[in-house]
Amino acid sequence: MAPALVEEVTQQQAVDYKSGVGQYKEAAFGGPKVFKKELELRGTEKHAPARYPNYLPTWDNEKGQKYPPLEPFQHTEHGKDADSSFPNLLKDAKVADLTANIGAEVHGVQLSKLTNAGKDELALFVAQKKVVAFRDQDFADLPIKDALEFGGYFGRHHIHPTSGAPEGYPQVHLVHRGTDDTTARDFFEERTNSITWHSDVTYEKQPPGTTFLYLLDGPAAGGDTLFANQAAAYRRLSPEFRKRLQGLKVVHSAVEQADNSRNRGGIVRREAVTSIHPLVRTHPATGEKALFVNPQFSRRIVGYKKEESDFLLNFLYDHIAKGQDFQARVKWAPGTVVVWDNRVTAHSALLDWDDGARRHLARITPQAEAPYETPLEESGGAVQGFEY
Repeated sequence: MAPALVEEVTQQQAVDYKSGVGQYKEAAFGGPKVFKKELELRGTEKHAPARYPNYLPTWDNEKGQKYPPLEPFQHTEHGKDADSSFPNLLKDAKVADLTANIGAEVHGVQLSKLTNAGKDELALFVAQKKVVAFRDQDFADLPIKDALEFGGYFGRHHIHPTSGAPEGYPQVHLVHRGTDDTTARDFFEERTNSITWHSDVTYEKQPPGTTFLYLLDGPAAGGDTLFANQAAAYRRLSPEFRKRLQGLKVVHSAVEQADNSRNRGGIVRREAVTSIHPLVRTHPATGEKALFVNPQFSRRIVGYKKEESDFLLNFLYDHIAKGQDFQARVKWAPGTVVVWDNRVTAHSALLDWDDGARRHLARITPQAEAPYETPLEESGGAVQGFEY
């Protein structure tokens, strides 16, 4: 049975919000202005051609047409009914924890071959571990439609409003920085670091849950991804402080991302939206409560004056960023699929290589339930460890 809600909201109130006051930070990962398809196909003296040309980005799948606003849907959380001993997922697996409280690396499992029972266990396992790197996978070599069919088991596919996608497959979000792309130099003219902590597209009414990102091409070293355990970050706060956060709501905005895309010559597939979500959300499968704020998309605490809101949100952002004792660093390698639960984690890519190597990844992003919060006394979900 799903945890009881603090407040059941069937229709969100209007958001009185103006653009231009957020902390959105674009870390210069390519875009249509700098994309050079011919260079990607033929390579350079230093860098080979793209290994997966079928995944090269395009920004015109819609032929100039905009998508309508997303409609609500009923999400099925497959992790709720999964066998917590993971007999289908981990029977032949070698599992190594990345840290004591977030992350694991798994060998001996082929995700594309999982039964539905194995997929259910995957949803629960990832919710507990927060982020899992599955090595030696065939995901990138599958037909794109087959990869999407696998991901669609976990929720409705999200179509990103601004990113590039493979031709004919707008449901695939591409992270692409092309060969000899030097835009990072411009970025570091204005910034001291590339850290951009966020949970994906939290401005949607139903943000993603179990999320898949797989490597197509990458530098020999660099381009790792950082992950933070937002449930551990919540538990680290004092009981009195957690009381203060109970019931607070936060505005999440897509406005800055859309404006940034337009300014870089990109697209906006749907009108930018704002949503109101609880500052603390409950995971439907584990019962854990987790912080649900990030500086990329969270903008203001509802009912607080700007200075009050900024003070509290900035404390939480700082708390998450400094929490290296509830963070993990995932190193990419060929054949890697990283699966994380977007409801209880934050992450940041690292722009730390400057040899012009291509970094090319594909994300499948199933949407989940609308965020909700359970009463404080029912927080539960103290998932410190489990057997597998």
